[in-house]
Amino acid sequence: MAIATLKMHSGRPIPVLGQGTWRMGERAAKAALEIAALELGFDLGLTLFDTAEMYGEGGAEEVLAQAIKGRREQAYIVSKVYPQNASLKGTVAACERSLSRLGIEQLDLYLLHWRGRHPLAETVRAFEKLRADGKIAAWGVSNFDRDDMVELDGVPDGGNCSVNQVLYNIAQRGIEWDVLPWCRERGINVMAYCPLDEGGRMLSSKALRTIAAKHRATTAQVALAWLIRQNGVVAIPKAVTEAHVRENRAAADLKLSAADLADIDAAFPPPNAKMPLAVT
Repeated sequence: MAIATLKMHSGRPIPVLGQGTWRMGERAAKAALEIAALELGFDLGLTLFDTAEMYGEGGAEEVLAQAIKGRREQAYIVSKVYPQNASLKGTVAACERSLSRLGIEQLDLYLLHWRGRHPLAETVRAFEKLRADGKIAAWGVSNFDRDDMVELDGVPDGGNCSVNQVLYNIAQRGIEWDVLPWCRERGINVMAYCPLDEGGRMLSSKALRTIAAKHRATTAQVALAWLIRQNGVVAIPKAVTEAHVRENRAAADLKLSAADLADIDAAFPPPNAKMPLAVT
């Protein structure tokens, strides 16, 4: 089965399940293993790749460049600009460096990694310039709470934001109170990083183990299936072993029942009040 996609404000539709590259490109000795994992995922249909200039200080982008070589047209590439680089000129220069490291001419999606000292209006101007110049197809933000999104929406062209990438998983559901509904109302997709929780602590849950056994799946697959079944949500798990890559890919084919979802809600209740935005 092909990976489902979501519509975007601009640019290509985005796959609901992809591959993350956080902490890749940090050690040369691990590069071959990382490239092989990304290539395998690509072969299996995981064509969405998330990276950033921060990851390995450009090293992850260089690793990804090797994994997509010769297959750029099939890949959906996301990268991010450091907040300290997010001035008008700085964003453009950072994007050009990322494109050079990746060996490509255009990013499918370019994100502001988190808020910094540069005004949002200036960063948006840079994003719009990059889009007009064909360097990026679409842009968005990362680690933005609802108030940040409201402020962004109020600057010129701020409504062109396509994605908000935030920490979101079964154990961290705070965005469901305000961020996720706000984005859905405006057609902004939410990209979930750390979809299996930092360190995977939630994966030992009895409830998830029971559901996984029923489906002859793993708890990680249940957690990913729970995310990507939702309207407007994308997940970008990282994997560096063949088994883990295959496990993640199979999650896209897992269908959870209403009873499964109720059991998950009972074990990991949705928020009943505003919560601070989770970050890592």
